[in-house]
Amino acid sequence: MLKYLMRDLLSALRFLPWGIGAGIVVAMIINKVNERRVRTGRKSVAALAVVCFYMYVVILMMITFFSRESSLGRMIDLELFSTWGINDRNNAYVIENVLLFIPYGMVCPWYLKRARHFASCTAMGLLTSLFIEWLQLVTGRGVFQIDDILTNMLGSMIGYIIFWILCRLIRSTGKN
Repeated sequence: MLKYLMRDLLSALRFLPWGIGAGIVVAMIINKVNERRVRTGRKSVAALAVVCFYMYVVILMMITFFSRESSLGRMIDLELFSTWGINDRNNAYVIENVLLFIPYGMVCPWYLKRARHFASCTAMGLLTSLFIEWLQLVTGRGVFQIDDILTNMLGSMIGYIIFWILCRLIRSTGKN
């Protein structure tokens, strides 16, 4: 299973240039927005959080949608835990789905104030995963799986916990 995980994680790095490109574009836009906000006496936007969020979203969409070829039919798997335990390849997919959404649980509450509570961040992770699965179903680029939605949501929950811990550590050191 570890060989599948390593191969797939290294393969996902090919999407990093897309994320970096999106980050550069977003950074340039935020820079212009902040220049205007400062001129009008308003507070500037936290650029790093916005850039990281959009970099992640672009990489997420590349991995879950744009890198997949269209299939001939619409496929739906509504059986809970149908992926786990079949073989090492499928077990790796389950773990990868969790890992895929850990950054979501970290950057979403950093970027969006309304996601700074565990329940709201978890709900947003659930809705984002549901949207991706629906998009895969409608376009035929993947399989709509309940397991994917649950594992993605678990990943966003783990990511939020990491975010929360990091926030507590930063506050305890007296840095903002």
